[in-house]
Amino acid sequence: MNGPFDRPTGPSARRQSVPVKVGHVTIGGGSPIVVQSMTNTDTADIKGTAEQVAQLARAGSEIVRITVDRKEAAAAVPHIRDELARRGVNVPLVGDFHYIGHSLLTEFPACAKALAKYRINPGNVGRREKRDSQFSTMVEIAAQFEKPIRIGVNWGSLDQDLAIRMMDENAKSANPRPADAITLEALIVSAVASAQRAEEIGLSSDKIILSCKVSEVQSLIAVYRGLAQRGNYALHLGLTEAGMGSKGIVASTAALSVLLQEGIGDTIRISLTPEPGGDRAQEVVVAQEVLQTMGLRSFVPLVTACPGCGRTTSTVFQELTDRIRSFIRASMPEWKEKYPGVEDMNVAVMGCIVNGPGESKHADIGISLPGTGEQPAAPVFIDGKKEMTLRGANIADEFQAIVEDYIAKRYGDSGTSKVAE
Repeated sequence: MNGPFDRPTGPSARRQSVPVKVGHVTIGGGSPIVVQSMTNTDTADIKGTAEQVAQLARAGSEIVRITVDRKEAAAAVPHIRDELARRGVNVPLVGDFHYIGHSLLTEFPACAKALAKYRINPGNVGRREKRDSQFSTMVEIAAQFEKPIRIGVNWGSLDQDLAIRMMDENAKSANPRPADAITLEALIVSAVASAQRAEEIGLSSDKIILSCKVSEVQSLIAVYRGLAQRGNYALHLGLTEAGMGSKGIVASTAALSVLLQEGIGDTIRISLTPEPGGDRAQEVVVAQEVLQTMGLRSFVPLVTACPGCGRTTSTVFQELTDRIRSFIRASMPEWKEKYPGVEDMNVAVMGCIVNGPGESKHADIGISLPGTGEQPAAPVFIDGKKEMTLRGANIADEFQAIVEDYIAKRYGDSGTSKVAE
């Protein structure tokens, strides 16, 4: 039995799933959890869509999904792929198909070939006698071009024939269950039955990913716990229609963190509604921060900062924190290639003497700025030791230069040498 101070085993006890190759990215099979996102452009707009895909990829999205909803969009897909190649962006593209995916993939084989994966929603692939033939067409094309599929079930578009049948059966049982429990069970049944049907048609399990998305936190946790017990298919996690701003971030983080802690999930998307004029890439940043703060992956150096209080009436520490954080994220595309391992670094920007020196010593590099009534001096700690004290009006510029120098010396060609050495 674990003691009270033993590290939780969730992040290191991943559910074992079948690995699925999506382009050059592997989902499942013990591979690092993959971050993905989706464009909100009109896919028929080739340049606009390619630009947003490139932006999402630069932000760290390892897979990007695009809507393929009509002929013009399907015709544009290979040209988007070509434009991305011209820009040197090789992120895998996933086609999101609803209602007429079978006809689009049939009519536009270049689209089918250019995509790295197809997303199929069994709730709107067709009704009654058309459902199996249209689903089969999409699976057969995936098999023809050796493409994986994600069978993505949503409670907003659940197969109504299945839901009604299960509700009727439940009503006739001796001990009927609550309606919401039947809905969640129907999501799982739809996903698993569709995956099994895909295998019958000829697609192997290493070409199948499942998802069951809902917009309520406890329901999402419950449905994925159930789904994880029904087989070893790779699982895509996401709280659908999470919302805007802090609501969407908090809800997604709450739901996904529980599942990830339990070892459930092979790839994630944070489905945020962008603020008016906001950055679509925010959902990528949030997904990365969820994984990194849980200790599951590292993407960028983490910046620790105090929240501020009556001792920190100056805004200097807030401005420096924002500056260092923005500087680090903007520099990561270059640093990732130039300084392997830099994503594991920790930086502390603290606002007063209470916790400042202690937090700075715990970080790789940290600064403790003067609080209200303190001497106008800012000690800098490197690898746990106080190395210098900054004073005057140029503290921000000087500290940023120290951070750059530290990174170059520790993570550059010289290996793991320390600045203090």
